[in-house]
Amino acid sequence: MLTHPTLALLADLGLHGMASAFKALQSQPEARALEHGDWLALLLEREATLRCQKRFESRARAARLRHDAHVEDVDFRAARGLDRGLFLKLAGCDWIRERRGLLLTGPAGVGKSWLACALGQKACREDFSVAYHRAPRLFAALGLARGDGRYARMLKALARVDLLILDDWGPEKLADDQRRDLLEIVEDRYERRSTIVTSQIPVDRWYEIIGNPTIADAILDRLVHNAYRIELSGESLRKQRSPAAASSSD
Repeated sequence: MLTHPTLALLADLGLHGMASAFKALQSQPEARALEHGDWLALLLEREATLRCQKRFESRARAARLRHDAHVEDVDFRAARGLDRGLFLKLAGCDWIRERRGLLLTGPAGVGKSWLACALGQKACREDFSVAYHRAPRLFAALGLARGDGRYARMLKALARVDLLILDDWGPEKLADDQRRDLLEIVEDRYERRSTIVTSQIPVDRWYEIIGNPTIADAILDRLVHNAYRIELSGESLRKQRSPAAASSSD
């Protein structure tokens, strides 16, 4: 068999997973007993696996998540009121397929950002596009974009991503421009894409943070409707000394 020309052709076609599998099978004497169909199935499986891994790595880089968090590492023993059943349901990502939201609230240090990033990382693994933004920095970036002509392009990018994570919203009251920015974001995404919002402020106080009653009604109607809620409580996990506990804090 012309091994090297075949490897070169697979590489030229961009089938690097198949090339790697072909080379590995060639070095295994027992593989010679395989039928042609079995060979082909193994090559295709390796190619599919490699492409899936590359898509995940690309989505994870684009997401720019704050924490390298994984749903498999969540500590359900911590006394913070995390519903194991609900979180594992969310980890399945069906809520993203259904274009629903998630509101994650609780005091500082109980793991809101970490949990949001864990769900974002799982979404990347499920082949969803994800974008992470700290709310104060996003509002500042939108303010700059409004002045240099990038505003519409930024809003379009925020509207297009499958899962948007707005982390650390509040407690400062929104300014006029920020209220309008948030309304544009939630309006573009309502029933089209999924959004996670994390905040130290309970949902029933978001109305006063937004400020303008008319805009607050419009924003909260879109954010709260059809959204899951996780309301955490307890002391900051940062006060605990173990590395595992520290990694699960905000």
